[in-house]
Amino acid sequence: MMPMKPIKPIIIAIVFLLASCDGTVYYSEYADIDEGGWKVCDSACFDVQVDDTTHLFDLLVEVRNNVDYPWSNLFLFVNTTFPDGSISCDTMELPLANPAGVWLGKHSGRYVDSRYRLRGQPVRFPMMGKYHFAIAHGMRDEAVKDIAHVGFLVEYSNAK
Repeated sequence: MMPMKPIKPIIIAIVFLLASCDGTVYYSEYADIDEGGWKVCDSACFDVQVDDTTHLFDLLVEVRNNVDYPWSNLFLFVNTTFPDGSISCDTMELPLANPAGVWLGKHSGRYVDSRYRLRGQPVRFPMMGKYHFAIAHGMRDEAVKDIAHVGFLVEYSNAK
């Protein structure tokens, strides 16, 4: 059997990398959380300029916590300000670990990355313009430690 030439593994790696990039991201931004703790009065804010009201979108919240995070869940309040000034409020409970304490997200070193869909299903933006999303924690503690960042993503949905 002839040994594989070095060019073939490179081509195979490139094909896998390109196949994993689906190009569906419309917006993606992350806010770093202060190491001293995420204070209840400090919202992670994201401004999304929407120019497409025809497609369905998945609104996603990403959370990165370290393995010292003491709870199995995280409550979030998500306030959306629409271009016309109207406001919508959502409450999310994010399960971060199962009852046995095993992290549910992607674990890498001391950090766990988790992604959750806001509103449970794809949405269609009702109007064009700037949408302001403010995400605050809804935990009982004034400052929640061991959360490293919060992200907000808008992706084109595959739903019909």
